[in-house]
Amino acid sequence: MTQVELFHQPAIVDGALPEPFEEAPPARQKAGPALSSTELDTEPPAAYEVLLADYAHASDEAIGLAQRRFQRELERQLGGDVLPALRAFQNASESSENELSKADIVLARRWAKAYDTARTAGFRDLGDTDEAFFEVRATA
Repeated sequence: MTQVELFHQPAIVDGALPEPFEEAPPARQKAGPALSSTELDTEPPAAYEVLLADYAHASDEAIGLAQRRFQRELERQLGGDVLPALRAFQNASESSENELSKADIVLARRWAKAYDTARTAGFRDLGDTDEAFFEVRATA
């Protein structure tokens, strides 16, 4: 149905009703193989892992939730640059500023800001987290 047909219906004259609009039935498609739940996921698996360290007050479920919140916020802040930013930050920690490119310095600063924001998101609802921290490690 077009916008004209939808919004500008013809007036009924002499009790005659307009002819109903008939749509063609949808074309049938051959059913493909069923997809598993892993095939339905569109995000590739992360090439890094997040661990909550030195926190013993919560259940495994609460720790897993905190780790997922941290990872989700880290990815929101950095996009696809999580591993490059982590490596730039590690290089910046071990090198002098003269040995780093400007791009690495910018990426290391982005990591520091993103980590701080992600830490806040991860620790939400955990209570006392004095010595706890999130560790991010490359898996491959």
